[in-house]
Amino acid sequence: MVPETVTQLLADWGAGDREALQRLMPIVYDELRKLAKAYLQRQPPGSTLQSTALVHEAYLRLAGKKEVQWHDREHFFAVSARIMRFILVDHARSRGSAKRGGGAYTLALDEAVLNSGQGDVDLIALDEALSRLGAHDPRLSQVVELRFFGGLSIEETSRF
Repeated sequence: MVPETVTQLLADWGAGDREALQRLMPIVYDELRKLAKAYLQRQPPGSTLQSTALVHEAYLRLAGKKEVQWHDREHFFAVSARIMRFILVDHARSRGSAKRGGGAYTLALDEAVLNSGQGDVDLIALDEALSRLGAHDPRLSQVVELRFFGGLSIEETSRF
């Protein structure tokens, strides 16, 4: 039997084969964990979210998507990165970590990129900045998202 490729499984899933996602996840799981770890390394100390939980939550959201037309493996990982970003922002909001006027500071997008290794980023402010940037320049917003949140290299980002 010829092993299924990620792109073929994505095409099958997009065509309505719900079991294709079940066959896909073991193939991409390690890469999704690496993506999740890259996101979580930028979290403030004491974050309660673990990479496995982030991947599983992303999986649940992916599984809930209907009629997605996946282009290829890179498209899948770009969507996965965006879903993880939204999960982290939702998590930060639910913990009340960035209440306006509650001691949180506003972080400009360029500060976030420059200080990305420090781990003390206000995810809600960053999400808002990316949304504003996306309204002005969607491609640039995607590049920042993939580089900052996804931890992708310049070469990997250029494929999207």
